Formats: sequence, structure tokens, C-alpha cells
Amino acid sequence: MKPTVMLASLMVSSIVALAASPETNWPEFRGPHGDGVTASQLPTTWSETNHVKWKTPIHGKAWSSPVVWGNQIWLTTAPEDGRELFAVCLDKETGKVIRDQKLFEVEKPQFVHKFNSHASPTPAIEEGRVYITFGAPGTACLDTKTGKVLWERRDFECNHYRGAGSSPIIWQDLLIVKCDGSDHQFIVALDKATGKTVWRKDRSIDFKDLGPDGKPKMEGDMRKAFATCHIAELEGVTTLLSQGANALYAYNPRTGEELWRVEERTSHSGGTRPVTGNGLVYVPTGWSQGQTLAIKPGKKGEVLDANAASAEGGKLQVAWKSKRGTPKKPSLTLVGERLFGIEDGGVANCWNAKTGEQIWSERIGGNYSASPIVADGRLYAFNEEGKGIVLATGGTFSKIAENTLADGVMSSPAVSGNALFVRTKTHLYRIQE
Repeated sequence: MKPTVMLASLMVSSIVALAASPETNWPEFRGPHGDGVTASQLPTTWSETNHVKWKTPIHGKAWSSPVVWGNQIWLTTAPEDGRELFAVCLDKETGKVIRDQKLFEVEKPQFVHKFNSHASPTPAIEEGRVYITFGAPGTACLDTKTGKVLWERRDFECNHYRGAGSSPIIWQDLLIVKCDGSDHQFIVALDKATGKTVWRKDRSIDFKDLGPDGKPKMEGDMRKAFATCHIAELEGVTTLLSQGANALYAYNPRTGEELWRVEERTSHSGGTRPVTGNGLVYVPTGWSQGQTLAIKPGKKGEVLDANAASAEGGKLQVAWKSKRGTPKKPSLTLVGERLFGIEDGGVANCWNAKTGEQIWSERIGGNYSASPIVADGRLYAFNEEGKGIVLATGGTFSKIAENTLADGVMSSPAVSGNALFVRTKTHLYRIQE
């Protein structure tokens, strides 16, 4: 083999190996790519006495997911009354609590639905800094070595109505946070070094909620959304995707300029993080008459009704949609040309991601709030009763294992190396062969 050919071959092999290597850091909700997919090899069986390296109790009631950087795990928690808001840091190897730090006191906490908590948004972490938000009650940046609060914001006005749920994401020098409440609906980009606002964009949709008497005819739920933002390259354009109430928005992440949006007025309270692939954006639209949409990205200025075939003379269109099998809380997971979704009521579904054809649909039992992950070709789904179901990601339904922990799971899991970190209602587990 010629030296130049050999060098090229080695470079390609190195790139492939790097792309397929296990994740070391899990920096935000659904991991480094925001889609819940990792090349890590995780155990398929576990129990309270099998493959548990450590188990650490976490005080309070909180559904935020753990994030991992280096040898640290960070998560948030709060008592059920929401009067105190905490950041908790654990040693990844031992499970020992390094820091249990009260960040905020709240004199009059907002109402939170029983399925939510006062600490549901997942932190975002990078080298030296962790960014934590509880929604309107407070957002802060901490030094991960000392726990020092580097900056905080408590000036965002938003009635979360059922409680906050949207997690922050990091993009370049920005921390992107969104608030879709009953009173205010907006997305804001903060300078991650200082916490100062770089841009803020109010939602552009007209809720059309005034009746003949001039009074609102829609309740707060119709303005509310819990979803986490996502950034993707769509047809060569860096795009910030954000699901609000009644619409999926596409923004320029540098400026906040709205690029296009898809309106879906029959559903509300979208709670999932979009996933992208095959030239499409996949997102469930939320509660009430929710459906799964596969959206072909549009051009600047386009607006589309999700129930229309396409924008006349434009690019923006719904490639396919499905009302059957649509989850409300668990995010979708894309593996090549197969799209997987776990319904809240315990039915697993697989679609052809390009056409929307349902490949299989099977009941796996339980109730689901946590988003699944895929590791080494296996889908891991955790339910509110404490079951961890492992499925094959093939063209036919195959349940590999069903495992049980002592308490239910509301939080999406995290991965580091070949270790699986699962937060139940009472503990954080490190599961590893």
C-alpha cells in the first residue's frame, strides 16, 4: 500500500473509532449529542444486588437528570414545597456526595403538578463550570471545583403553571434557556461567562385566545411547554429548534432571528427534545390531540400549518405524521432509518423514519416519563414503577431484558464510559458490569 493511501486509511479508521467510542462526558439532557444515543456498552441485566457499583440517596423530590464531566456528577433537587433549591455533586467513582449546596430560597413557590417537581430541568456542564436552572425561581453558574456561584439570574418572569421542565443547553459562548408559561413565552441566550442577556425572543405565534366577549378562552396549558431546545445543522444552516406551545420554531442561534415555524394548534404543552436525521426534524406535538411530526426544514420566513401538506411554493413541509404511538413526555430516539418512541402508557413503537410506516408496536408495561437511551444497538427505557426494559433496535420487536430497581424512575439516565447512571425517586445508581 502506498504511504499516502495508508495514511488516509489510518485517518479514516481513527475517525470511525472516535465516532464509535463510548461517551466519557454526558454534559446535558440526553447527552453530548442531545439525542440519547451512545456507543457505550452497558449491562443488559441488573437489580438491587447485581451490577450496582454504588447507590447514593438523594434528598428531596426532583426529576432532573444527572450530568457527568470528568469525575463529577451534578444534579439538582428540592423539597416538595419548593422553598429551597439545591445543587448536588457526587464523585463518579465512589458515589460520595462532594457538595450539597443550597442555591436559592423561594418565599412563595409556584404551583407544581404532582407529575412534576420544583427541580426538573437538567443542568448543563462543561470544563470548570456547571449551569443550573429551576426556571423563573433562579438560574446560576457554578465553579465545579469550588462550588462558588459565578453569576445568577432571578429576574425572568414566567408563570410555569404546572412547573418548569425545560433544560438549558450550551452552544459556543451561549447558554440557551427557554420559558413557555401561561403569562410569558420566550427564549433567551445568555453570555455563559457573565450571565448577561445576549438576545431574547418572544414567541411569535398568535394564540388567538380571545372570545367574542374579549376575555381569554384558553387556559394556561395552551400556552405552556416543557420541551428542551436542540441545535442541528439543517441543509447547511445551523438551526436552533425549540418547541413552544402550539408550534415548533427554528431560530438563528447567534441572533435569535426566527427562521421558520410549524404550527400545530390542536395540541399543547410539548415536553420533548427534537431529534434530527435523514434530512428531517422529528418531534411529538404534545398533549390533547398530539401527533408525531417528521418535518422537512424550510426557508427563511416560512410558516406552515402542520395539518397542511406544504407551504405553497415553499420548502417547509410535513413529510409524514402519526397520531398512533405518540409520546407526550419521553423524547423520541433515532437509530439510522428507524425512529423509536415510548408512549407514556407503556407501548413501544418503531417507525420507518423516512416514510412514517409503523414497523412494530408492542406493549412493554408501566408508565413512562423518562426519555430512553440507545447504547450499542439496544434501547433502554425506564418507567415510573422502577422497571428498566431493554429492547433490540431491529426491524422486529425483541425484549432483551426486564430489570427492577427499588423505586420508580422519572429522570432520564446518563452514561459515562460503560457505566449507566439512573436516578430513581430516592437514589442515584451507578450500574456497570
